[in-house]
Amino acid sequence: MEGYGVDEAVIALKLKDASNWWHDINESTLWQDRIFHILAALYVLVATVALVQLIRIQLRVPEYGWTTQKVFHFLNFLVNGVRGFVFVFRRDVQNLHPEIVQHILLDMPSLAFFTTYALLVLFWAEIYYQARAVSTDGLRPSFFTINAVVYTIQIGMWLILWWKYIPVLVVLSKVFFAGVSLFAALGFLLYGGRLFLMLQRFPVESKGRRKKLQEVGYVTTICFLCFLVRCIMMCFNAFDKAADLDVLNHPVLNLIYYLLVEILPSSLVLFILRKLPPKRGITQYHPIR
Repeated sequence: MEGYGVDEAVIALKLKDASNWWHDINESTLWQDRIFHILAALYVLVATVALVQLIRIQLRVPEYGWTTQKVFHFLNFLVNGVRGFVFVFRRDVQNLHPEIVQHILLDMPSLAFFTTYALLVLFWAEIYYQARAVSTDGLRPSFFTINAVVYTIQIGMWLILWWKYIPVLVVLSKVFFAGVSLFAALGFLLYGGRLFLMLQRFPVESKGRRKKLQEVGYVTTICFLCFLVRCIMMCFNAFDKAADLDVLNHPVLNLIYYLLVEILPSSLVLFILRKLPPKRGITQYHPIR
């Protein structure tokens, strides 16, 4: 019995040490700045990769305008670049007033991230319906309408908060974005899953079938999990102060969150979709209209 008591005491001591370690880093100004600067460097790295890939695509097919692929890489560059800039000046951002300006700077890149990957869902939906000889005329208007509604609601809540700070509306804003993230996750599951199953039915000897299957399967899984984790985390962020991401004294949580929902997914998707489009004359290449 005494052995059990000693074991329990050791476990309790280790848990206390772990808790102290977490608390010490979170409350350390030095570690806060280090972690935010690490996040900034990672975002700038991803933004640079997206920009380099955009330039390579433009050099490969300069005769086309803004194709879906180019827009996707440009938005990746923009989102990660802005996020990196914000984290470089994270402490200054926290001191901005009114407080709603902080929320706008921290949340606007998240909205742009949603638009970036919703564009990928649109692209897959177009491929799926075209392959089934179904009209795709309504897809692009739907894409722009959904984004317009999301931005209008979110900006509307920001304007109300600018006029009068209402704590309940801050919670509602986070819950709304959790719902948007869930919507994006289901979009990837629906159209990524449909495209994957359609490709599986292609003849085994079809050129590029296996590689395209892997590409769609990996990207669907990564993006679905990314937006699902964001949805869950935003719900905690809305109702639990210990999970608040918009404060300086939660740097470790910020590091884990942004690595899981933006940096790692963006890096993996950019790597998987790194293949350049074929040169003109080799095959059809459809620019975005």
